[in-house]
Amino acid sequence: MLEFFGRFHPVFVHLPIGILLLGCICILLSFAAKFINLKPAIPIMLLLGALSAVVSCITGYLLANGGDYDGKLVSNHQWMGISVAVLSFILWMIYLKVKSNAILGTIAVVLIVLISITGHLGGSLTHGSDYLTAPLKSGSTKGGAAIPPIPNVQEAFIYQNAIQPLFQNRCYSCHGSEKQKGKLRLDQEEYILKGGEDGHTIVKGKADDSELMKRILLPLNDEDHMAPKEKPQLTPNEITLLKWWIDNGADFKKKFKDLPQPENIKTILASLQKGESGAGQIKASDIPAKEVSAVDNKVLKKFTDAGISVFPVAQNTNYLSANFINAQSLDKDVLDLIKSIEKQLLWLKLENNKVNDQTLTAIKDCINLTRLNLNNTQITDAGLASLKDLDQLQSLSLVGTKITAKGINQLKKLKNLKFLYIYQTGVNKTDLASIKKLLPKVSLDTGNYTLPKLAQDTTVFKAP
Repeated sequence: MLEFFGRFHPVFVHLPIGILLLGCICILLSFAAKFINLKPAIPIMLLLGALSAVVSCITGYLLANGGDYDGKLVSNHQWMGISVAVLSFILWMIYLKVKSNAILGTIAVVLIVLISITGHLGGSLTHGSDYLTAPLKSGSTKGGAAIPPIPNVQEAFIYQNAIQPLFQNRCYSCHGSEKQKGKLRLDQEEYILKGGEDGHTIVKGKADDSELMKRILLPLNDEDHMAPKEKPQLTPNEITLLKWWIDNGADFKKKFKDLPQPENIKTILASLQKGESGAGQIKASDIPAKEVSAVDNKVLKKFTDAGISVFPVAQNTNYLSANFINAQSLDKDVLDLIKSIEKQLLWLKLENNKVNDQTLTAIKDCINLTRLNLNNTQITDAGLASLKDLDQLQSLSLVGTKITAKGINQLKKLKNLKFLYIYQTGVNKTDLASIKKLLPKVSLDTGNYTLPKLAQDTTVFKAP
């Protein structure tokens, strides 16, 4: 119960900050003749500020007892807060008896400095010690891609170069060295494996049984969802990479080349190596101007239970992105679920070998769909007929399918189509000219990339 009252600390703490700063500023202004009329209001400002500072100290102490914060930083913040409260009462009492501008001005300036330091320490507890300087740092990824580019990805260490930056940019503010919500720290190997108050956060080799993955895959509005909905979310690619790492033993020393890499992981690693976030970043202009209603949380929970990730494409919108890579099945019940979000669905990743032509009939009425990934599925030319009425479709990926030029011909009605990925398909080089003529405004990606030779590449010659 006491901790409950402690949670009101962020509500109360802004009151003394505002009142006391205003009181101190009024003291300094009142030294000038034209502001002398402020003097009668100053004592009540100081008294109210001092009383509210005491309330803030009490609620802050109760909140700190929850144990979710670094002890040293909390202690510093606590004593600075107490100092503000004490000095506020001293200033109030002195103001009533002492008329020396020099003394009052000095105490007011000191109080302003104390309030500033205390506020900064409080911000560090809530947002991390670098919350002011992080946006100024070169290469800062906060708010954008959580994993920085990895030039030579196969030789890179999975945890050091990908998982740790992911945790740092998405998790440390709540689960780092300065704050441990739910007694959980994710900034060091020993703490990650130890877990939090709910037990083991990661179960090596079993991502689906890991509490971390369960929390990440909860509906956005669920109070246990990680990360909190007001903070940047993990992208589908980041979630897939994290799940792959856990499923393969959550090793902290191995390199990417040491683990088996299915096609979906190869695609993500290629994006990281090219310096692309692979996060499906979206601009405001990419979201339809007409907003849609929110999907019921019970429906979103059904997707999660089926192993399907569903997230808003951006904050402050009800449009959704769905990822079926880890879908446990694609039976009729799951296909009916797709129909329940057909108006909200903007991006869809059906990269699952269970997907076939029948699956595509479930998305034929997803009228707002702009991005569709059908890589490595069992679809055929016949299945593409279900896409002919998706007028808003802009990007379609058919990598690793049996699609041929005959199937591509069915896409000619998609006037907004801009990108088409058709490498490792049944489309022949001789078909490309006719496809380009059929879809003149579409950028075709046919693969066959040539990697440039780097200076650090080594050629080994062996004697015959």
